[in-house]
Order: sequence, then structure tokens, then C-alpha cells
Amino acid sequence: MADRPTGRFTGRTAIVTGASRGIGLAVARRLVADGARVMITGRHRPALDEAVADLGGAAVALGSAGNAADPDHQAATVAATLDAFGRVDFLVNNTGINPVYGPLMELDPAAARKIVDVNCIAAICWLQQAHRAWMGDHGGAVVNVASVAGLRPAPGIGFYGASKAMLAHLTEELAVELGPRVRVNGVAPAVVRTRFATALYAGREEQVAAAYPLGRLGEPQDIGGVVAFLLSDDAGWITGQTVVVDGGLLLAGGLG
Repeated sequence: MADRPTGRFTGRTAIVTGASRGIGLAVARRLVADGARVMITGRHRPALDEAVADLGGAAVALGSAGNAADPDHQAATVAATLDAFGRVDFLVNNTGINPVYGPLMELDPAAARKIVDVNCIAAICWLQQAHRAWMGDHGGAVVNVASVAGLRPAPGIGFYGASKAMLAHLTEELAVELGPRVRVNGVAPAVVRTRFATALYAGREEQVAAAYPLGRLGEPQDIGGVVAFLLSDDAGWITGQTVVVDGGLLLAGGLG
């Protein structure tokens, strides 16, 4: 699926976390294609620099390297976005981690705390920073990237799913608190062909895809298009929703 430029975001600016590759980069590509300028974040400067070049260079994209859960990184990124582009209209909380696999009875509590810190608390903190700096006075739109694993039991990645369920609930809470000036929505993808999800389909993609009514796994741009819609004025009367983007997996009884 190719990006289809619309110009609907001309003059607007987005921060997309965890966007040096995968879903985050696809979101950034779509926003730039639609006229936005973007600040992308990630852990590693070389990967960010490569992504910025892919997006079109410093005229439309900049990169901020750091730990997404670090308050200093969050504050510095928002400040740098305002310095470079003068506004922060959109925030996409895409950063997520899942360092564990296995049953909950074997879950390392330290790993669990880290998952919640990055997948949930950091999302609130990024929005706090953007809200104080711009959105509180000027309005804006936010999309949180959750997962279908947060909507149904997902053995093996159960605590990751629990963190994404928390993120979906936070999306609802924030939508109520921040309306009408700021809209907050989410997306819940199934398995998307990214490095992050490789372990869920590597070596058996055809078998995994057979569970999806649409007959294939997701591509990053599938998510990018939905995120762009939720940020756009076309979704101006939508808030507090987490949109399932799963090729029909849940309808067919997937997960669990």
C-alpha cells in the first residue's frame, strides 16, 4: 500500500516516538506524505539519522535520540520540536517493549515494572510534556499504539498484553479529561511484519497468516494510514476509541 499524499497536515507538526523503523517510521512517512513535519525518537542515533534521511531530511523531519521513558529526553524532545517547527499538533505514542515471553507465573517483576514504565507511564508523560508546551493552549490530537494482545488473552505475551490493555484504558481516561481541545485515540494492531514482531511469525508466516480472514499479516503502512486518519480532521468527532487493525483476526477467534 503506497502513501497517498493529501496535504491535509500542511503546516502541522507531529512527535512520533519509537520511529526509527517499523510501525513508527511508517506513521512518520504517512504524516510527511500528508504535509506534516515530524520529530521522531528512538534509542540509537545512527538509525534515527537514516530514518530522517528516508523521510526527506531536516526540512521535514528531525530525530531525537534517547530512552522514551526518560523525563529529560521527553522534555528535550518537545522543546526541540518547538524550536525547530514552532508547534506540536500531534503526538503518536508508539514506543513499546516486550522483553519477556512465557507464563505469568514465571514473570520477572523487574521486567514487568519496566514494561509498564515504557508502554504506559511514558505515554502519559509524553502527553503531559506536549500538553504543557502546546496542546493545552492550542489543541491537538494523540494516538496511542496498543495491541490486540490487550483485548484478548495472549498466552506467552500476557503481561505485554496487560500493559496494552492499560494503555487502551488510559486512552479513554485521557479523552475524557482533555476534551474538547485534545482528542486521544488508539490503534490495536495484530501481528505486523516488523523486526519487533519477528518472533511471532518467523519461519511460519504462511501458517500464522492463515488465521487472518484477510489472508496476510499486517504491514507497517496499514497502521500508518489508520493513525493518520485518527489524527486528521476527518476523525474530528472521534475520541477515546482504540481501533482494531487486525485483518479480521479477532473476529475469527484469534489469540487465546
